[in-house]
Amino acid sequence: MPSRLSPLPWPEIFVYWLLSLGSHFYSFYQLHKFSKEHEAGLQREFQLENGLFKGFKRDPSDFEWSFWTEWAKKSLLWTLVGHGVLSRLAAIFHPKLKVLALTVFDFLAASSLLGFKGVGVLLLQLSVAFSVAQLRKPSLTWIANLLLLSTIHIQPLQHIQRGWYSTEEEYYLLLFSIAVCGLRFISFSLEHCWSPLECGRVAQLFWLFSYTFYHPFFYNGPIITFKAYSEQMRKSVDENSGQESVFGYVLVRSARVILWWILAEYMIHVMYMHSIHSNETYVEMLPPWALGGLALALVQFFYVKYLVLFGLPSMLATLDGLVPPKLPRCVSIMHSFTGMWRYFDEGLYRWLIRYIYVPLGGSRHGPLSKVFSTSVAFAFVCFWHGGQDYLRYWALMNWAGVLVENAIRSLFGSSRLHAVVVSFLIKALNSSRAAATDQISPLILQGRKSLATQVVLLHLIKQAVDRLCKSADSRQTHWASSNWHDITVSRLHPINGNFFARFLWESARPQNSPKL
Repeated sequence: MPSRLSPLPWPEIFVYWLLSLGSHFYSFYQLHKFSKEHEAGLQREFQLENGLFKGFKRDPSDFEWSFWTEWAKKSLLWTLVGHGVLSRLAAIFHPKLKVLALTVFDFLAASSLLGFKGVGVLLLQLSVAFSVAQLRKPSLTWIANLLLLSTIHIQPLQHIQRGWYSTEEEYYLLLFSIAVCGLRFISFSLEHCWSPLECGRVAQLFWLFSYTFYHPFFYNGPIITFKAYSEQMRKSVDENSGQESVFGYVLVRSARVILWWILAEYMIHVMYMHSIHSNETYVEMLPPWALGGLALALVQFFYVKYLVLFGLPSMLATLDGLVPPKLPRCVSIMHSFTGMWRYFDEGLYRWLIRYIYVPLGGSRHGPLSKVFSTSVAFAFVCFWHGGQDYLRYWALMNWAGVLVENAIRSLFGSSRLHAVVVSFLIKALNSSRAAATDQISPLILQGRKSLATQVVLLHLIKQAVDRLCKSADSRQTHWASSNWHDITVSRLHPINGNFFARFLWESARPQNSPKL
């Protein structure tokens, strides 16, 4: 049997965590120090606000955070709480009317923020999308909905819509709503083309209306498909979980969202990373540690920000009986383009897979189909976010990164190449066995009193042989294990005197090889 990689010893894991967190906090400290040293200049150029914490300024340069924080204080927070309270009351006293009651409340809440003209735009687009969907032609559905989304960029319409509102923030709220509702219209239309609801057109229109104006997800997501929304809402009504206690769940989830909000606010109070990032002169002045802290702080703030923006809506959706997408995964533990797209905004990822990637062929029809499907998905993401030049470069680099990762994964996942590599490594091990052991043994003999030297060498040897044993067939595995034992017995026996090194040795030894 091939050996499995043994877990690292806890002292080593502790050291890694200590070094990682220590470097993180030290780089944050250097960025904080730089921020305070240049606070006066940043204040003049970016108009830092008076902070919530005494003695600190607040960096308001992140548009999304400032935008949604202001709207939450004005009305969004209260309408979201109202949605949650109404949902629980309806579930307790009249479950069959829960969806209708929430739909009416959510529509009125949207109207109070966007105004009847803004809601009228959404109703007009909803009517067009619903009418085209009745033809059950996916290509026509895509053309119609892309045209509806493109109205955001028509200058005369922008001028007219701006005239409806007294502030730019109100107009931007309408743009956010149109963009997110556009994804919902596409979802409904394609689901209707593939498998329409088994009900009349009036009922279909009602479910589209309810899905479109669902308040927790209305302005900023996360994204959920029409199929998931309609099925889960119906199931929640039928099962009626209104009598179950939800106080503990609400308390814990609310506390988590509040802690994330406090952390995000603390970051923009002690590190003015967004203002510094906006000025090339300040970026060039940053010391190396502070520059690393700037990069880390920007991505960590982005992560914490979306924990807040998705956290409260996801909690309310769960109370309604929906299964929202998982919250974003920490960016510090993601090391690939594919992982970032799959686990940061899971709702958007599922949407792209279901409505673009899979219908265009995906990986089912060979590598060219996969490349084409992926390129169209990233092109749509770029278009949906606004299509500016910097977004094109961003989408192109992400697409290239995903393609390179998939190509390398496919290349090294090939059984033929895998066999060639394993055969080459085994031959190389055989031919260089004597030379390698002659070089290793003096190091170990010299480092008998150095535990660090023994640990490093053991792990290097362990990784190489474990990979060979895991990859080779049974005959080759037996050969590798035998040679491993020959080398260790004849050359590495001096480490037996060190108990901890011997413990590491036993954890590194392949399963089939004899003990020392």
